[in-house]
Amino acid sequence: MDTWQILHIPDNPPIAPDQQPTVDAIASLIDPKFANTLVRRLNQISPLENLRHVKRVKKKFVEGVYLTGKTQLSVILCLASENGNQLESMQNDVQELMNSYKLSPFITKVCKYAALSKEEWEEQCKLWPTSYHPPTYNIDGITGFSEEDSQSVFRFMKYAIQLAKSSDNLVVNAAVIVDPSVKQVITTACDQTCSSYSPTNKITLETSCCEKLEAFISHSDSDGVLNHQTVHSNSFPDKSKQLCTGVSCLYPWQWADQQSDMSSCYWHPLRHAAIVAIESSAARDRYLFPSLGKIQDKSFEMDNMQSSSAGSPAKRQKTNSTNVHSDDNLTNGEGSSSLSARPYLCTGFDMYLVWEPCIMCAMALVHQRIRRIFFAFPNPDAGALGSVHRLQGETSLNHHYAVFRVLVPQQILSREG
Repeated sequence: MDTWQILHIPDNPPIAPDQQPTVDAIASLIDPKFANTLVRRLNQISPLENLRHVKRVKKKFVEGVYLTGKTQLSVILCLASENGNQLESMQNDVQELMNSYKLSPFITKVCKYAALSKEEWEEQCKLWPTSYHPPTYNIDGITGFSEEDSQSVFRFMKYAIQLAKSSDNLVVNAAVIVDPSVKQVITTACDQTCSSYSPTNKITLETSCCEKLEAFISHSDSDGVLNHQTVHSNSFPDKSKQLCTGVSCLYPWQWADQQSDMSSCYWHPLRHAAIVAIESSAARDRYLFPSLGKIQDKSFEMDNMQSSSAGSPAKRQKTNSTNVHSDDNLTNGEGSSSLSARPYLCTGFDMYLVWEPCIMCAMALVHQRIRRIFFAFPNPDAGALGSVHRLQGETSLNHHYAVFRVLVPQQILSREG
């Protein structure tokens, strides 16, 4: 792999358009003047409940007849039985209708599932007409990227990769939350399932997050690059050294296999990079928007914030704040217009992860209203966005994000290694 690439991960596993599963149906040619009557009656006695995408009538222009303005119509009478003689197994009402209009039934194939793309729909219609309805939710950015947007994606992914090697030389997952409207980093995080401090430490998580955030906002080096403890050395794993065992999303149950001696290392099973980034983003909001008041009970925090739909712009409240990461140097010391208002959760933001998230992290990003997720490497055993599951295609969820894999050039990995 010599060049950067962005690949869209679809909501459902791809199926070749000409290999879609089909079922048998019983159909018949009909006289066009009886079409309305027959269709109404058939919808009553033999509705196509599980095939609502299949059209009841097929229209065909017959050569030599088209010029006279006549068409040939076929109608689906009912689904064919899977056992025994298919024609004899028709229900009585359908048989009576067939006899009344002197229909001559035949077996045809129709596609079992609704088309997920225009290409699938075009292939389905070669068998029997179906309807095609694009997804009811709209996600920007899945139809391609401009050169400027692509370069921005590559820079943020490279930054995430640089964060993936921890200070103790153990490779972990890294997460970067970005506001794409102004190309600025909102927060960064790495896996914290294993911490070197003692679990008896009395400093609360929220206080720690705010202290880190204050340092994160107040101090940067001369080049404008953030200088705080979550930015680790610019290195990446040599896979032959098998340093990736510390990646929480790759090994969600690794904490259960650790030795009982916890004197120098504290294990927490839930602090995956995406979760820590979400927590850090919330702490950032509390720090940058103190006028909203401090909410003591975290369990009620989101209930006190304004709600927002998945596709609508983030609802915001005005404030004057400065200093966040930007795309150019990953910081912006001059302040940002993006901080003029507080977003609802992470609505409209993008998430960059080095490894594909597990189901816990992917669901947390649904709740946070993340707009797009980019990851560099698949998670073959626990991946929730293409490798094992496809949470982005779960229609029962009230929010959906677009998912992309960023293919990283080998020379980048070699240089980082």
